[in-house]
Amino acid sequence: MGHRLTLINTDFLIFLSVFTLALAGTQVPGSVFIGVQNYFRSSLIQMPELPELEVVRDVLQRRVVGTTIERAEIVPPGGAIVVRDLTHGNFGAALTGATISAIARRGKFLVFSFATLYLILNPKLTGRLQLAARGDKRMAKTHLVLALSSGDELRYVDQKTMGQLYLTRDLTAVPDFAGLGPEPFDISLDEFRARLQKYRGEIKGILTRGEFIAGIGNAYADEILWHARLHPYRKRTQLTPDEIARLYDAMQRALCAAVEQVRAEMGEQIHLKPRDFLAVHLKTGEPCPRCGAPISLVGANQRITNFCRTCQPGGLIKGM
Repeated sequence: MGHRLTLINTDFLIFLSVFTLALAGTQVPGSVFIGVQNYFRSSLIQMPELPELEVVRDVLQRRVVGTTIERAEIVPPGGAIVVRDLTHGNFGAALTGATISAIARRGKFLVFSFATLYLILNPKLTGRLQLAARGDKRMAKTHLVLALSSGDELRYVDQKTMGQLYLTRDLTAVPDFAGLGPEPFDISLDEFRARLQKYRGEIKGILTRGEFIAGIGNAYADEILWHARLHPYRKRTQLTPDEIARLYDAMQRALCAAVEQVRAEMGEQIHLKPRDFLAVHLKTGEPCPRCGAPISLVGANQRITNFCRTCQPGGLIKGM
């Protein structure tokens, strides 16, 4: 556990150090500045959120539902870390011969349903699924391979071995699953207002809490707040009724548009995480698509936040 946290912290500190130097006026070579940002734009280290996982679900619904698992291979050494058999049985034997009857998305989880079992994927920071032909070369850090009766293989790949795959008969046994809040597209404005009243912190932090709304992470919280013209560090208690309505509308519009954009760019390549179309997230120093001012970066709580200080005024802390 500590080793994986060290990896996250190292990546975060590299990124933050470069931009902190730049913001302080220290001359940072342009190639270094661009290189570090491009590294963090890499799909290898961008957590899949609602738009990506919704498109993955759509593809798997067409390609995988109705197929039977002919072989389940846990690939060492990482497979033993990411696969969690909550039935305390034989993972491979339980899935071999099982037919995938449905696939659903709940927040940032994917749920594979079988006759009497569920396989729940929580990809976390770097996990992804890949559909491949059986003869195709495996990607590095492939931890689980499900050989399907269709001739395809469904593979789980995770560069930092942080995600989990839970085999269970009871969905409530999966950590963090039972406490998820409603889906963004399933909640009304009045319900959104009522749920928001329970929280008093910074609005970005609230948006990324799965028990408030399921499926929103760091990247799309930045995008939603940019669309709503709200500073990410505004306190919930400072938001006016009109601003809350604007936030709700921005959440609906930003996520809906992102799903369609991801669907167009991802196609059937479900291991990809297209994000170049985003307005502000990981666009530090680039012009705001709305007003042209440079996009700002703030790093806090192991989280990178991008926003436009011109379009999204109102930070309560000096420098934010």
